[in-house]
Amino acid sequence: MSAVAKKGRRSRRHERYFPLDPTIQLEHRCLEAKDSTVTRVFARFLLRGQPSRDPSSQIARLADQLVDLNQNACRQLDLVVEPHYRNSTIQLDIYAGTRIGAISLISPTSGRHDYGLVVRPRFDWPGIGPILGATGWRVIPAPLSMPLLPRSERRVPPWVLSTIVLFRLKGLLDQLERRFEIIKEERSSPRGSIDWSRYLHHQMSRARFLEVPCRFPALQKDRDLQAAIRFALEKQLRSLESQRLAGSFVRDLIEMCRDLVDQVRDVSPREPLPTTFQVWQRGTLRTDIFRRGVEAIEWTAEERGLAGTSDLQGLPWGMSMEQFFEAWVETLMSRVVRRIGGELRCGREHQTIVPLNWDPPYLGPRRHSFPTSSSSAATPR
Repeated sequence: MSAVAKKGRRSRRHERYFPLDPTIQLEHRCLEAKDSTVTRVFARFLLRGQPSRDPSSQIARLADQLVDLNQNACRQLDLVVEPHYRNSTIQLDIYAGTRIGAISLISPTSGRHDYGLVVRPRFDWPGIGPILGATGWRVIPAPLSMPLLPRSERRVPPWVLSTIVLFRLKGLLDQLERRFEIIKEERSSPRGSIDWSRYLHHQMSRARFLEVPCRFPALQKDRDLQAAIRFALEKQLRSLESQRLAGSFVRDLIEMCRDLVDQVRDVSPREPLPTTFQVWQRGTLRTDIFRRGVEAIEWTAEERGLAGTSDLQGLPWGMSMEQFFEAWVETLMSRVVRRIGGELRCGREHQTIVPLNWDPPYLGPRRHSFPTSSSSAATPR
């Protein structure tokens, strides 16, 4: 065999196995699916570096490992992921339930959370947003306790994160702690200790006899925390102002944000230092409302998004579309109830639990019945 033939045969052999294009890897850092549907994704993105002589078997092993490593994460969104061999390629079948959101996935090659999975609403956010606003934000996305997504997903609108941040800051303002602070003030009626030196040299020399410099303790709200809250609110307000065209529900969020800003109008906005967040989170007597509020301020300061509005990382989150539908039914029924003079009981607030009395008692193990879908009931008074 000639040298030219050998060279051509060797080049054709190497053409069968080529390293994965880095741009393909980047595009598949965040997988995408829609709720209540089956999505198929090619699993070739799992390969890193130079493939083996049998890339199909290598991809199949990596796909199985990906599914095993992320079973707990997939349960957060009611997902089932199964690898299948089709047309000489390995595909991942993603069976999505009725929950939308975003989760991070562990890579079988690195052992780190290098991938993300975003489940979108079938009607997309332009259809979901107006209904969320019409329901009075009874149901909003909730962050999940898991690592951040490795890459942002900009098609999730920023106002989705704003809903979480605003309601958390509203709860924080409603339960803001009060503490004693030392106040320095010039008063016509003395209080506390008087700074006589300042009074003699600055006030009396200017004939300001009724302006007495005093120093006294007073019960005040945490001004440092208020300054951080105002910083977060004004940053969210600027973001919402740029999204007015998304719908009237955004204008409702803007009005809500302005009302919250008015509650901290007497302090200047100030971005907290990273060490300040650590001090706030270390408190042993802090409530869950306080921790969630501080988290919301931190997300705003670091410009994190819901899978997200930032360029680098996104927040994992989830929302039940069943609860979303029930909140819409609850809104419609509340209007009917006002007309007929009835009473509305909501399953979302555990108001539709019906006790079960068995005779004899040992015939039935359950003691109550609780509807799990469309569980709003209107009864005449």
